[in-house]
Amino acid sequence: MKKFFTISALFCAFFGQAQTVFLEAESFTSKGGWVTDPQFYEQIGSTYLLAHGNGIPVANASTTFEVKTPGKYRILVRTRNWVSNWYPKNEFAPGIFKMKVDNKVLSCTYGNEGKDWHFQRGDEVFLAKGSHTLSLIDQTGFGARCDVVALTMQPDQDIFKSSEALNRYRAKLFAPAPYPEQFDLVVIGGGVAGISAAIKAARTGLKVCLINNRPVWGGNNSVEHKIVLSGDIQVQPFPKLGSVVNEFKDIYKNPGFIDSLLKTEKNVCLMPNTQAMDVQVDHGTIQSITTRHIETNAAQIIRGKYFVDCSGDGYVAYKAGADYTVGRETRSVYNENLAPEIPGFLTFGITLKWRSKVAETATSFPLLPWAVQFSDQTRLKSKANRWFWETGFNKDQIKDAEENRDYMLRVIYGNWSYLKNTPETQEEYAKLDLDEVSYIAGKRESRRFFGDLVFTQNDVEGGWKQYTDALVAGTYPMDQHFPSSDNTIYYPGQEFQAMFKHDKHPIGYDLVYVHPEQKNPVYFIPYRCLYSRNVNNLFLAGRNISASRMAFSASRVQACTGMMGEVVGYAASLCIRYKCKPAQVYQFHLDELLKEWK
Repeated sequence: MKKFFTISALFCAFFGQAQTVFLEAESFTSKGGWVTDPQFYEQIGSTYLLAHGNGIPVANASTTFEVKTPGKYRILVRTRNWVSNWYPKNEFAPGIFKMKVDNKVLSCTYGNEGKDWHFQRGDEVFLAKGSHTLSLIDQTGFGARCDVVALTMQPDQDIFKSSEALNRYRAKLFAPAPYPEQFDLVVIGGGVAGISAAIKAARTGLKVCLINNRPVWGGNNSVEHKIVLSGDIQVQPFPKLGSVVNEFKDIYKNPGFIDSLLKTEKNVCLMPNTQAMDVQVDHGTIQSITTRHIETNAAQIIRGKYFVDCSGDGYVAYKAGADYTVGRETRSVYNENLAPEIPGFLTFGITLKWRSKVAETATSFPLLPWAVQFSDQTRLKSKANRWFWETGFNKDQIKDAEENRDYMLRVIYGNWSYLKNTPETQEEYAKLDLDEVSYIAGKRESRRFFGDLVFTQNDVEGGWKQYTDALVAGTYPMDQHFPSSDNTIYYPGQEFQAMFKHDKHPIGYDLVYVHPEQKNPVYFIPYRCLYSRNVNNLFLAGRNISASRMAFSASRVQACTGMMGEVVGYAASLCIRYKCKPAQVYQFHLDELLKEWK
């Protein structure tokens, strides 16, 4: 991996003789036990530090800063009370922290007010000219969060009053520098689809940039989620498609292997910990994207000839103006008999991985009045999560992403607290302790972008014969998730348990197309679903492809999305070779695309 930037955590702005010290928390010199959370960049305009200790306060995060103008400084902290979505009067505040400047712990407590991200007014301190240290002191281990610490002589500046003003201020502080090279293909998203696209394209000789906003590779298949690769690969009549996926499948079992594999690909420039934040488009063609490192905040302009959005949420495709949809279409839109007849908002939810471990002696866990409350009728006797620990069905999977994650944390902690403190289960759980609770949400659904063809339920059920470009094999059935009816009784509108409906086709399993050399029912996703219909040089791979919601419920699994990545990686090489658009690969070079996989 090439290293091409460094940046300090400290930024100072001068207003006359006054000074503002602006400290991005994620850029602190030492993060202690705090973790960098990049998941909600689209919503809040930044990454932030999270004190994720499962009830045990984490070690202090700290940094140094310089003061040029001595005097009294007001501390302002961009934070929020993360349970205020449910307790708007701030009755509870589990995620709180204090501040230490130099060797003095200050009096104010932060994170105990405000539903939205805002600058909370805090202590006033006298700072002499010179070097100082600042530390964040977690008080609870239950989700304190900090985006920015500002020490200022002018606390009424506009940057502290609105997110828009803050974003403009940040844009000046972190002015992007152009990356020195132009890439043939820029891949956004380091999950299975993105990895597959990058490797396949690089092996054709393309110069590839692979961007991922996490330090680990694999997306939902990574060590952070450990979701297995569902679906078959290397399916007849395209036995070579899936060969790249086959090299690294189930990344979480050996995360070091994927690091080594990617680093040996000489044509791939790896950019982990990198968030795509803006897109430059000219007459329907992406020219470049602007990225920001999630910890150093160094911004860069990445130029490319072609781009593929494998980010799940499709942030780059969205910013580029690609046509998209969300949610469930009604039955009449694509003549799908499993689609709803009446419009309504319902999505797949998110899951957080968690597990417990056996301790040597009995352990305790506090009562948590701010968590979801359980009873003998509602408690879940679990020692780890399973797929059906799912929430956010009736929420916006992008706008409400942080709330969805936080609600599931309240569920996990509340249920565990009940099991540890209730006579009926106390003995059974006495020597069990929470070992791991992920703060990274495992997402299933958000935006889907339109290609030149929309894959539908009828295509899943009808096989592949009707499309000349049918290519990516799917063997996973249409799999819809709904809130559990039992859960709805006790938690209406706030369900956290799912039930599924596997539709192996209501008109009869035997009517699903089965290739003579394939044991399982199979359908094939056309190439025309794997690029944007209105952004000229944009490919798609992953859960964001051009599909109806019903068809998406089958095609979203990772083995399938990995093969999508391989296809667009090779299609990009054809675009470079013939100097054509993704759509023209279908029009003029389809035989060559199909031949690659036979």
